[in-house]
Amino acid sequence: MLSKIKIIDRKKIEDSRGWFLKVINGLEENLPGYTGEVYLTNAKPGEAKGGHYHEKAKEWFTLITGDCELKMVDIITGEKQTLFLSSNKPQTIYVPSNIAHIFINKSDIDFILLAYSDQLFVPEDTIIFDKF
Repeated sequence: MLSKIKIIDRKKIEDSRGWFLKVINGLEENLPGYTGEVYLTNAKPGEAKGGHYHEKAKEWFTLITGDCELKMVDIITGEKQTLFLSSNKPQTIYVPSNIAHIFINKSDIDFILLAYSDQLFVPEDTIIFDKF
């Protein structure tokens, strides 16, 4: 059986805010015709993740542990929206392209956020945004 399975080492990136772990990068063998990226990120209490938008990528987010505030801004219209997410009430939030987003940990524990992007990572498509 071990000859049939594949073990893929992953890199967990850590900094003072928490960590980031890409689960699927879209380049793995045996994926269907097209797959984007699946990743996990965490943030320590009071820290934030995101603070950017994408011109191409669309993303889906599900909070796995903790509570957070999701602030969003439509960079074309300027419209703003804030959502409160809790792992006690699981929801998946779809964020289309050109919507800036930031997740702020509002709990006293680390949050863990699961995300799917329909695009493979391209640094030029992650545009920093700080006018939330």
